[in-house]
Formats: sequence, C-alpha cells, structure tokens
Amino acid sequence: MTPDITTNPPVVSVIMNCLNGSKYLREAIDSVYAQTYPDWEIIFWDNASTDNSAEIAKSYGERLRYFKGDKTVPLYAARNLALQQAKGRYIAFLDCDDMWLPQKLERQIPLFDNDSEVGMVYSNAEIIEGTALIWERRALQHATFQPSGKIFRQMLRHYNINIQTVVISRTALYSLGEWFDGSLNHSGDTDLFLRIAYNWNVKYIPVATAKYREHGGNRSLKFAEDIPAELEYIIGKLAGLYNNFRKEYELELIELRMRLQKGLAAAKWKSGKGSESRKLALQHLMSMRPFVLLYLLSFFPYRTVSFFRNLLRI
Repeated sequence: MTPDITTNPPVVSVIMNCLNGSKYLREAIDSVYAQTYPDWEIIFWDNASTDNSAEIAKSYGERLRYFKGDKTVPLYAARNLALQQAKGRYIAFLDCDDMWLPQKLERQIPLFDNDSEVGMVYSNAEIIEGTALIWERRALQHATFQPSGKIFRQMLRHYNINIQTVVISRTALYSLGEWFDGSLNHSGDTDLFLRIAYNWNVKYIPVATAKYREHGGNRSLKFAEDIPAELEYIIGKLAGLYNNFRKEYELELIELRMRLQKGLAAAKWKSGKGSESRKLALQHLMSMRPFVLLYLLSFFPYRTVSFFRNLLRI
C-alpha cells in the first residue's frame, strides 16, 4: 500500500540532487519505486537544471516532492537544501546516475529498530560502467572484515563508503552542529559520515544495496588531486571538535595520508601519466607495499592490466 505522505510522514526520505542529470534519471527514480520497502518519499532537488530533468521528475506523482533552486549552488549546499525538506525518520541518498537494488531499504531500515544508538547503516556497492558490472566494492577497502559498532577509527584508516549505500537517522543528523560542509567539492559525505561515526554506532550489511556508475565525470585525475587537501581540511575540523584528536588517531592519519597518495599515483597512471605516477610511487615504495606493485604496473597502459583493479582496490 502506498503511504499517504500528506497526513503521515514517511519513514524514509530519499535525497536526490540533480543538475542536468536526465540521461540516467528514470533508471535512478525507478529503482526507488521498485523498493520492496514501501514507506518512503523522494526529495528531488533540481539544482537549476537546463535539460529535461524537471519534466522527468514531475511525471512521477506526489511521492516525489520536486523542488528547484533559483540558481545552481555547490553540490553539498544543494544537499543541505534538500535535507531541509525531508520528513522521514531516516535519510538515504541516491544520485541521478546511480541505482538502488530492490531490497536496499528492506534490508537496512530494520537495523535501526532495536538499537537507539545506531546513527548510520552502510553496505557494499556494485560498480558499473554503462550497464556492465565491473566489481563489488566493499566499504572499507583492505579491511580484513567490515566492522559494525564504534568504527570511527576504522573509517579513518580505510574509508571508501559510497553515499548511495548509506542510511542515516534523523536523530543523528540533527545531533550535529553542521550537516554537509558546503565548502567541500568532493568529500562532504566523508566529513558528515565521520562526524556521525564518532558519536554513534554504525552497522554494516555484507551485500551490495546500490549500483554506482563510474565514468570520467566522477573518477577524474582532478578529483584525486583535490582529495588530499580536502581531507586535511576535514582532519583540521575533527581536531577542532575533539580533544587530543591528532595524537589519539596518529597512526590512522598516517595510513590515511599514505592511501591518498596511492590513489593519486593510480589516478595519474589511469590518465596516461605513467612517469608522474612512478615518481610519486617511488617516494613511498619502502613505507607501503602496494606502491611496489603500482610502480611496476605503471610501465604498462592502465587498460592492459585493468583486471588487477580488484587486487589493488583503486
């Protein structure tokens, strides 16, 4: 039965932010309507699109609540505008070029029911190019297991959570002094989810609940070059919020910085800048073993050895 959202607030608010996202938009929205869990609304924030995204979104009826900004604003500022309209006890996220698997909400929402300390639930994601499955990404790369509970330390060390797999509680969101940080271009979800994980329990389910479409627009060299500076900014924020933060998490921060450099070296390789990749990898060969393999592979074109992607987790 379809819930009456005019009189009864839905359990889940699905945040969809859109800027000229018509190409895959119907697939994304249809994946919400295909959910086996029925009690949801879509908060669709149109960030002043100029394509036919509005026409597509408005064709879905009242369960999709359409809003349009007067002008285009940065992504995380737009996410905050959408959050202001959400009525649900739980908040989930779906971008316009990605999809959910049908049982996502049915699997995740019950994990909040028996534990009032749970602020966030996450899972794996299927990574696709076009319609082809490339691989399934575990949320915390290189971890021997995917943890639940107080996992802030593990998230610092191995964070790679896809926002499309996450559900957060409204209570956890409103416990924060700030939602998404509008000054960030790429890492606003990392910043938000780390702050939730610092004070709340986080639960993991060992299956994929979403499909993340990877393409040049979301895996660029510019992205990899910007991330280290944004993460340093986030570290500074956390140090300002929590006493003795840098000392208590010193080892995790070292590993985080090394992983970021590995990601940058890999991005340079993928972009055809093998010599720059090797130069960066050489700086870290003795301190982190994955750099050795990356250094050797960078002598070959990335596509020739793309089957190593699961091994490297890059």
